[in-house]
Amino acid sequence: MWLWRQITSLYEYIVLYGGLLFFALICLAWSLPAAVLRHLLPRRIAVSLGQRVIMLGFRTYLCVVRASGLVKCDLGALDALRGEPLIITTNHPALIDVVLIGSRLPRMVCVLKASLLDNPMLGGGASMAGYLRNDFTGNLIRRAAAAIHEGRQLLIFPEGTRTVTPPINPFKGGFALVAKKNGVPIQTVFIETNSPFLGKGWPLLKKPEFPLIYRVRLGERFEVTGDVHAFVAELEAYYRREMQPTESREHT
Repeated sequence: MWLWRQITSLYEYIVLYGGLLFFALICLAWSLPAAVLRHLLPRRIAVSLGQRVIMLGFRTYLCVVRASGLVKCDLGALDALRGEPLIITTNHPALIDVVLIGSRLPRMVCVLKASLLDNPMLGGGASMAGYLRNDFTGNLIRRAAAAIHEGRQLLIFPEGTRTVTPPINPFKGGFALVAKKNGVPIQTVFIETNSPFLGKGWPLLKKPEFPLIYRVRLGERFEVTGDVHAFVAELEAYYRREMQPTESREHT
């Protein structure tokens, strides 16, 4: 039994660090040529190509880690969202959230920290795909509106960062203003996991308990027609209700 535990632990470490290294190599292998291609290709072609390559890269990574038997993903609900301009809002428990959502949506644009877009491992591919910087609010709102008018799907984490105090952090409201001004609906999405792995404060090299389970479910779809601040408060309250344990929701 001792030997079996050691072998199992070694296998888990190989999957964990090997998977992270594989993901880093995928990102770097695309980021470098993308940094050049985005200046050579017409913008619409570059953005569409960039988004599809990112989707395929994310999907490849998830297929590899799922094949290990240590990671289980149920992401099929996202397929119903393909093909229509939307603002997609979701909770943000871990760094992997963008990968989970992006692996199913070929026209997704995400709002990222400026530091990530300046990172040589990620910046070229993300910039080519039209991902948005979060450092200039006015410019962000204009570029988000432009992406929606081009038929893209805008992925927003209303908390602004990974969850610090479960179930969610207080929401920021810029996404609701974009939705109202452009008449585009907000589709709520919920990411459920059994582990705090890669959450806020999780050491990158700390091994979690396996298996890791990720499930995505769709929530309600909303139109923003009234006061933006009131809508954001209502949406945050909706997320808090929906993220209660199932037994608690049934009695709410």
